[in-house]
Amino acid sequence: MNVLVTGGAGYIGSHIVDELTHSHYTPVVYDNFSTGHPEAVPETVQLIQGDLHDFTFLKHILSEYEIDAVLHFAASSQVGESMVDPGKYYYNNVAGTLGLIDAMRECGVENLVFSSTAAVYGEPERVPITEDMPLQPTNVYGRTKLMIEKMLKDYSDAYGLRYVALRYFNAAGASLLGNIGEDHRPETHLIPLTIQAALGQRDAISIFGTDYDTPDGTCLRDYIHVKDLASAHLLALDHLVDGGDSRVYNLGTKNGFSVREIIDTVKEVTGRDFMVKEEKRRAGDPARLIASSEKIQKELHWKPQHSSIKEIISTAWRWHSGHPKGYDK
Repeated sequence: MNVLVTGGAGYIGSHIVDELTHSHYTPVVYDNFSTGHPEAVPETVQLIQGDLHDFTFLKHILSEYEIDAVLHFAASSQVGESMVDPGKYYYNNVAGTLGLIDAMRECGVENLVFSSTAAVYGEPERVPITEDMPLQPTNVYGRTKLMIEKMLKDYSDAYGLRYVALRYFNAAGASLLGNIGEDHRPETHLIPLTIQAALGQRDAISIFGTDYDTPDGTCLRDYIHVKDLASAHLLALDHLVDGGDSRVYNLGTKNGFSVREIIDTVKEVTGRDFMVKEEKRRAGDPARLIASSEKIQKELHWKPQHSSIKEIISTAWRWHSGHPKGYDK
């Protein structure tokens, strides 16, 4: 069964492609390489350079490769950038996805697994966060993902599209073999930034806010290993291919780790010390973002296997220390 992976050369997409190559699915990667890396895709996988806004070409690919389902990762994803350049986010994320699902509809492709985000919740009323809690995103990125979820629901009701939307919390780590990992430019995620400090690639790592109502005063986040994300996508795909109804699921571990705990664990795993700066809070950073994943565990029997914080950071360290310039030679 052929599966189109949009954004399959990106961080999360490439790990899902790796997982697909060991399954009964055949991945076809569709990426414009604006942020993805061709080197992240195995040579055995069909790799197509294309854009979601190229409607004619997209339909051609869906038909030419007899695509049965789509895993959709192609999107702009920097929260800060989304607030100063919202047009880019509405165009790339919302309009791009609209073109994709229209192309799918014209080509008779009914199954879609969508990469959503915990940002759709905004400031949560309580933790752990469940799927039925209010959706009140506080940034443009989160609003575009919520708009897409609403589009998928409407297309499901009107046209029979069947989808699973997966709301990630903090994806982290790298492949267990150390051959693919995180290479964002610019990098904004805490674990790779802290590892860069351990590698001497930055002078220090900053903690933004030490006065939150948390055990050590720094923000708590739920980290999930990218390989566990990949296994959830395969289960979601199996669910749809087997005729399952549309679903929305959180992906997290129900365990919160503070910024300070992440920094201390990086120091422990790497055996390296580095400067830590304490700075003022950033606007819009919730004190606690922790997921309940009971729904997907109960319905699809998903269980995270690699999401202890030490394993996440150990795999990330293996990748970054072995690829200090990312995918650049």
